[in-house]
Amino acid sequence: MSAELGFSTSGPSQVRRERSVASSSLATARWCARRGWPVHPLAPGRKTPAANCAACRATPHTAAECVCLPLGRWCHGFHAATLDQRRIDQWWGTNPDFGVGVACGPANLVVIDIDAHAVQPPDRNRILPGITIGEQIDLSGLSNGFHTLAVLAALRDQESPADDDTTLRVRTPSGGMHVWYRAVDYRRWQCSSGSSKGRALAWQVDVRAHGGYIVAPGTVTDKGTYTAIGSVREPAELPKWLAQELERTGHLPAPNIPAPRPVPPRAQQAVLAAGGAATGAERALKAVLAPVWACGRLAEGAGFSEALNRAAYTLGGLVAAGRMTKAEAEHILTETAEAVRPGQSRRAEQIISSGLTAGSKRPLYNSGGHL
Repeated sequence: MSAELGFSTSGPSQVRRERSVASSSLATARWCARRGWPVHPLAPGRKTPAANCAACRATPHTAAECVCLPLGRWCHGFHAATLDQRRIDQWWGTNPDFGVGVACGPANLVVIDIDAHAVQPPDRNRILPGITIGEQIDLSGLSNGFHTLAVLAALRDQESPADDDTTLRVRTPSGGMHVWYRAVDYRRWQCSSGSSKGRALAWQVDVRAHGGYIVAPGTVTDKGTYTAIGSVREPAELPKWLAQELERTGHLPAPNIPAPRPVPPRAQQAVLAAGGAATGAERALKAVLAPVWACGRLAEGAGFSEALNRAAYTLGGLVAAGRMTKAEAEHILTETAEAVRPGQSRRAEQIISSGLTAGSKRPLYNSGGHL
């Protein structure tokens, strides 16, 4: 996977480079989707989303009101992000020079975006929001996000995320860095800009989470390539100290935790119809679906896409092993998804289809005798 993750080049030949970019963009999009990270096209040579269609540009409207999204078009940026491999093949197969963006919220990602822009630092009370830096402290050498993040980490007696070699890190064309982490506590972390006078973690340190996207490693722009560093290609868990700092600096929405939703009767019937002894089927499926149900007890988002994708992948393996039919698996997953996230059937359908397809390639013949 070296080409699509951007840690090698295709050689000095411009022709070879263009061919590599064309093939790697599709491979990168597929690679991301298999990990439960919904992807959307970026404009050729740029880090911004591909333009909306002419109709959307002519009549401004929200993503929720757009008729293009149900039709499988990429309008409205990360709102169009998908896990559907067929749609991905269509988008990047037709437009191989597209870059790849990842919708952070549905992917359950928190990415620390460290900038290295040559600009004058702000007042010292905005270097680390909420932390007083005395006048006696010499800030003359502080010039970018690497410095401010290092100072924050040092104050907490921790390693800077820029030096965290246990997680996926991506060097940006401008000299900055994206440090990818995986949220594990089902909190709906919010985006921020390091230059904002409001919510911010540190000067020249942005946060990409719910309501935002990140450029996938391997994407080539006119400025250069987003290049993965080292050998780690998976996001590590968001460090506890960093989660505490994000909470301190206002990266969580106001509490809005719905009451637990009961298992719908039709889903219960589907579980019992899956085969084997009723208690055995219930026990096995309950374990598979537990992470999905957990999302229903917490704030909207909460890693739902990833949890549903993993459940679909597992049931796809059971279908391939003859432990249940595809129709039964789709029914169970659809009923569960509708109960946990009502009104998101189109999104859930994409995730279920992608997960079942991927899981069907890995039959689960030994499932503990429950199914």
